[in-house]
Amino acid sequence: MEKQRSFSIKPTRLWLFSFTISFSLIFFIFFSIWVLNLPLYSRQETHFQFNSTTTAASASASVSLSLRSPFKIQSLTGFHKNYSATQIRNSILVSTHFNRVENESQVSNFSTFEGILGKENQPQSVAYDINSEKNSTFFGNRSTKSGTVSSKGLEIDSTSSSIPIWNQQQQQQQNVSIVLSKKEEASSNVLKVVNRKECDITKGKWVFDESYPLYTNASCPYIDEGFSCETNGRLDKNFMKWRWQPQDCDIPRFNATQMLELIRGKRLVFAGDSINRNQWESMLCLLMGAIKDPRKVYETRGRRITKEKGNYCFKFVDYQCTVEYYVTHFLVHEGKARIGSKRVQTLRIDTMDKGSSRWRGADILVFNTAHWWNHHKTKAGKNYYQERNQVHPRLDVSTAFEKSLTTWASWIDRHINPSKTQVFFRSSAPSHFSGGQWNTGGHCREASQPIPETYRGEYPEKNIIVEQIIGKMKTPVTFLNITGLSDYRIDGHPSIYGRKPGSSSRVQDCSHWCLPGVPDTWNEMLYMHLESKRRKSLPN
Repeated sequence: MEKQRSFSIKPTRLWLFSFTISFSLIFFIFFSIWVLNLPLYSRQETHFQFNSTTTAASASASVSLSLRSPFKIQSLTGFHKNYSATQIRNSILVSTHFNRVENESQVSNFSTFEGILGKENQPQSVAYDINSEKNSTFFGNRSTKSGTVSSKGLEIDSTSSSIPIWNQQQQQQQNVSIVLSKKEEASSNVLKVVNRKECDITKGKWVFDESYPLYTNASCPYIDEGFSCETNGRLDKNFMKWRWQPQDCDIPRFNATQMLELIRGKRLVFAGDSINRNQWESMLCLLMGAIKDPRKVYETRGRRITKEKGNYCFKFVDYQCTVEYYVTHFLVHEGKARIGSKRVQTLRIDTMDKGSSRWRGADILVFNTAHWWNHHKTKAGKNYYQERNQVHPRLDVSTAFEKSLTTWASWIDRHINPSKTQVFFRSSAPSHFSGGQWNTGGHCREASQPIPETYRGEYPEKNIIVEQIIGKMKTPVTFLNITGLSDYRIDGHPSIYGRKPGSSSRVQDCSHWCLPGVPDTWNEMLYMHLESKRRKSLPN
């Protein structure tokens, strides 16, 4: 009887034991799943960092933000550079290294104005605080697919920017546009940029770049004989392949399509001497790189570019814009006056050039004068400079130049609307005559390389005068300082190749510039300023 009762209890105990074990395992599994599925931000902080290593000069920008709500990662994919992500609940730190622009035909960051790009051994740190503005944008250079990190108070969108940067190895790259969208008020502080440092683009060196020139004599029909060195028999091509590299930042490579968009429906006017015609022809050639049908670009009066005719207006039909040039050697009026029984040539330094009415209404004005302010062209200042009805028996050229520029500045302040027109004044371009001047056997034929960057030429007094006068004007004028960088380029002049082979003239041209060549860099600088102005005008 005892044996039988003992036998009947044993299965029950086994069942209870098995049930307990099974229930414990199931509970443990569900508990583990529940723990693993807890939101990461509920127990950790988030730190987001993007890093890149590059041999080119780079700088860093640091953005520090305060969020009121937890932060959630929606997607983050495809970065070509190494990156790390650690969750933080209340802050995000984005550290981005910017690569230098090297060689492709696209727009870059403007470190000259933004203080974003810096030397490799002197990275700059730019810290931002969210303000009451809706958006703030800054651009970096990084190869990336699009990724988004967003939260209730912050959205970071990494997409291809409209301003791509390219490198010397012709790698395909995209910009990272980081947009800080304030969807709810995060801070009452205003946007602050600290440790900001501008870049002096006049300091740097010329580097040999096989991806240049940006056009050729064959691709551009607008290079006149005096600047068409290759057509005139110059055999060495290296003078076309030098690119200006500032020491602390970069100049964007000229983007013809973007430049045409910048002047769509506008007038771009160059007014000055033959050096400005040099730059104007360069601009036409650069812009033609974006034109599919050359028949849709024409001179409005049917003129062919020569040295004899001084005024031209080229229309780009698809963009409804014009690129114009008006010759004015001194910016002021060249006329005649009676001295005794003779009528002599004079320069009315108190009166604007008679063609100045044609410049009015332009959207972009690029002026220059300096080339003709010399002992020979101004008759040594004897009975040449005129104010009102008085002809000065003798006047120093620097004094006359200052008076003329003051006349020009007054005209600009009276007749130019700065809300419509951007005004530029290009500095003097250097000459490189050796053994005499242009009319006394001067030459530059033997030069085939730029002068080493250790060379420091004297800064022209005329540039100092221009800068002083611009500083006193009511109308904003951008001084396009090309003197120093051009001074290295003794190899860039036409020399004996400023005329067709077989010419009997022995005069060498060491003042003007071969095209393609140095004036293309001047236009890249002009393009940089215009693009920077456009970016600054965009709504925040």
